[in-house]
Amino acid sequence: MKLISIIVPAFNEEANIASMYKTLVQELEPLPYLYEIMFINDGSSDGTLDEILKLANENETVKYISLSRNFGKEAAMFAGMKRIKGDAAILMDSDMQHPPTLICEMVQGYEEGFHQVVAKRSRKGDSKLRSALSSLYYKVVNAVTDVNFEDGEGDFRLLSRKAINSILSLSESNRFSKGIYSWIGLSKKTISYENVVRAEGDSKWSFGSLVNYGIDGIISFNMKPLRICFYTGFLVLFLSLLYITFTFYEIMVRGVIAPGYFTTITAILLLGGIQLISLGVIGEYVGRIYNETKQRPHFLVEMSNVDEYDEP
Repeated sequence: MKLISIIVPAFNEEANIASMYKTLVQELEPLPYLYEIMFINDGSSDGTLDEILKLANENETVKYISLSRNFGKEAAMFAGMKRIKGDAAILMDSDMQHPPTLICEMVQGYEEGFHQVVAKRSRKGDSKLRSALSSLYYKVVNAVTDVNFEDGEGDFRLLSRKAINSILSLSESNRFSKGIYSWIGLSKKTISYENVVRAEGDSKWSFGSLVNYGIDGIISFNMKPLRICFYTGFLVLFLSLLYITFTFYEIMVRGVIAPGYFTTITAILLLGGIQLISLGVIGEYVGRIYNETKQRPHFLVEMSNVDEYDEP
C-alpha cells in the first residue's frame, strides 16, 4: 500500500494539536493508504511540543520534528519534506483553517495522475479592504514576476513524490513556497473551498509579517524590480534634460529669472525619492546574495523521532 504523509507545521498551537490529530485520523482511516502525520514544532513557547510528544508516544503513525527555535513556516515545511517517507504529502496548517475533509478529494486528484492538487480558498469572511488589497497585490506581483500566483492558493495542497523531490532540489535560503510551487510546474488540479475561521488561538500573521511576505513574493522570483529601477533612471534623466533645455531657452529669451522654492524642492524630493527606492531594491537583492553566500542550514533540529529520508 502507498503511504500518504501529512505535514503540519505548528507555532504556538497548543489548543489545536489534539483536535487536529483526531480530525485527520477520521479522514485518513477510510482511505486505502498507509499514513503518517508529521508535526513540526517551529520553536513554540507554549505547550505545543508537549501535546505533540503525547500523541507520538501513544500513536506510531505520529512523527515529529522540534526545531531549535522559530525558523518560520517556510523552514518548517522544508524540514517536514526532508523527513517524510510518503509517496505523496499533504501540507496543512495546524489552526484548523485547512479543512481535513478535503483530503479524500485531494487523494482522488493524486490517483488521477496529478502531481499537485491545490485547495483554493474563497475570500468569504475577509473584510472588503483585505480582499481588495489581496486582489491588487496578486495583480501587481503577476505583472512583475516570472511565475504565476493565484489568489486564494496557498500551502494547502497535495504534492506527489516527484513534486516533493523537485522542491527539495531547490536549495536557496530565501524560500517563497508559493513561487516554488509554480516554478516547478508539473500537472496541477485545483479544488475550491469556503474560507474557514480559525478554531482556537490567534493568527500568527501580523500586518508587518504580511507586508514582508508580500515583498518576498515580488523579490524572490525575478529581476524585474532592478530593471524597473534602470528604466526609471533613464526616464528621470530624459525628463531632467527636457527641463534643463526648457530652462535654458527661457533664460535666453527672457533673461535670468530667480528660481522658485517649489521647483527646487520638487526636483530634490523627486530625485531623492527615486534614488532611495532604487537603493532599497538593490539592497534587498544584495542582502539575499549575502544570506545565500553564508550557506547556513535552513533549520536546526533539537529533537525528532524520525531521521532524514533518503529515497531508495
